[in-house]
Amino acid sequence: MALFAYVLLRKVQSMLENFGEARTVVLAGPGKRDLRLDLLRGIGQWMVFLDHVPNDFLNWFTIKNYGFSDATEIFVFISGYSIGFAYGPAIKAGKFVAGAKRLWTRAGQLYVAQIFLCLLLIAQIARTAARFDNPMYKDEFNVAQFLDRPDIMIGQALLLKYKPVDLDVLPLYIVLMLAAPAVLWGLLRRPNWTLVCSAVLYFAARHFDWNLPSFPGGKWYFNPFAWQFLFVFGIWCGLGGGPTVRTAALSRPVTIVAAAWLVFAFLIVMTWHVPTLGRFVPQALIHAMYPIDKTNLDPLRLTHFVALMVVLLRVLPPDLPGFRSKWLRPLILCGQRSLPVFCFGVLLSFAAHWILVQVAGGIVAQMLVSVLGIVLLVGIAWIATLYRGLPTLLGTETRVIRIGKDAPMIAED
Repeated sequence: MALFAYVLLRKVQSMLENFGEARTVVLAGPGKRDLRLDLLRGIGQWMVFLDHVPNDFLNWFTIKNYGFSDATEIFVFISGYSIGFAYGPAIKAGKFVAGAKRLWTRAGQLYVAQIFLCLLLIAQIARTAARFDNPMYKDEFNVAQFLDRPDIMIGQALLLKYKPVDLDVLPLYIVLMLAAPAVLWGLLRRPNWTLVCSAVLYFAARHFDWNLPSFPGGKWYFNPFAWQFLFVFGIWCGLGGGPTVRTAALSRPVTIVAAAWLVFAFLIVMTWHVPTLGRFVPQALIHAMYPIDKTNLDPLRLTHFVALMVVLLRVLPPDLPGFRSKWLRPLILCGQRSLPVFCFGVLLSFAAHWILVQVAGGIVAQMLVSVLGIVLLVGIAWIATLYRGLPTLLGTETRVIRIGKDAPMIAED
């Protein structure tokens, strides 16, 4: 089902872009693709899959169990960085309309993926609940209301107000992608002031509780007014702020502070898993820290992610020979095809959950479904890569816009 949805999505995109007009391929970016970004996204994809499988032993190996941040921060920052790196030079060269069109087309792809994934997941859950006479699945994944009143809930799903469990992140990306052209325009003209305005919006959204509404009540799980700051910061780094950040991050004092913050976060998180350790944490510190809010991107999560990136810059140089290793190829491939891998992973995580509930739930079963799931994720990434290489049936003229020497083509997952 996931492969069918992906193929249909790519067909719709091809028809929209190629029917009745020449195709424009924008070549942008100052250098070759940074495989560190693909590697981190691939690691994030595997961690998201494991985290979405409840009561899975292997999700103890994801970073959410050892620090304040998790894979979400990785995806949001890298998405912003990739946009700044790839689209910045083209927009700077006067191709703003073409760049905005591509970004809004991408937002449209994400919207179609969200709706198809929502319907496929609901169908999967409803069929499982009926087949095994177990209504727990409908309540656990927030689809009971949809099945009771589909006439209302379909409209709310189209408005992105209703979302089943695990489908909160794509709506966030849709909003961020729609705003990306305006962010690029501001960063190209007043980069520091635009970043400051983004920070002001972040703190204002947290203080005044600005968010988008959900149905039937509540607000978005990922507040776009807060998470936009990490996204804008990523664009700022990819657009030209990267060298400044890299110089500061690679300095010895900053690295020491970042490492110390990661150790502190690790010790605090250990008190969540071993409650008896909580008595060693001063009450004043507990009152100052908690609650650590994911919805509004708590500053503790934000600073933990920044500290993690600082350390990774130290240990992962861009020219590391291991990036070309066949052992890392599955991770990098999943990072390069993140949209189909994510969509397939959501459906796969529910299937894994069903197996652990209905068939066997021991540690051996948990490890087997996790490993098999990751193998299937790599398989869908490989299929998606092969599909992208197939020739199109619509014969259209291709216009190439090259910005800079040896510039790579803009890569879209």
